[in-house]
Amino acid sequence: MVSFSTWCRYLVHKLDYSVAVSWKHYEGGRITVKEVGDTVWKNFLQCKLTFLHWNKGEEMAPTIGPQGGTLLVRKIPIPGPSRVFIGDVVVLKDPKSPDNYLVRRLAAVEGYEMVSKDEKEEPFILDKDECWVLADNDVLKPKQEAKDSRTFGPVNMSDIIGRVIYCLRNAVDHGPVPNSQFSVKKDLPVLEVELDVDEMAKNHKT
Repeated sequence: MVSFSTWCRYLVHKLDYSVAVSWKHYEGGRITVKEVGDTVWKNFLQCKLTFLHWNKGEEMAPTIGPQGGTLLVRKIPIPGPSRVFIGDVVVLKDPKSPDNYLVRRLAAVEGYEMVSKDEKEEPFILDKDECWVLADNDVLKPKQEAKDSRTFGPVNMSDIIGRVIYCLRNAVDHGPVPNSQFSVKKDLPVLEVELDVDEMAKNHKT
């Protein structure tokens, strides 16, 4: 049973999401200034803050097993340093194939100095709106198998579409995904209201 206070916090998150989506559509020229209010209200009433995403591969093991997992992803319409944090597991567009998506952990954001273990590579600072993402699996060869920023470099924050908040690996192995402490606190009411393990299991691929 979801508590009243949790519902209130959830509705605040939903209003923030609705405003962000509407503003994004307005800035993109998809709606006029007169339509912003109606769009906010429509998103608030009809939209969920999460979606299901299937991910498979060794890159994020053990967080997500190599056999794959059904992920509950919180939507982030306008990603930035105040909405996603270092340590978060995020879904982002594949820089080498924008029609596909990757799941990686956010390791650094704009302003951070990146220093390579390879002495031949010069340090550099991430530019505005750039971030650095890494695979969780330390066993993989960084530049050959990990398929992360060590391969394709910095990515734009705008390529992030959501944060993974729950993973169902199989019917008995599932639970919240370890993210930054800031995100865990922010996502808790969303998780309590929108998590449906039965629905995730029904959509799980084997």
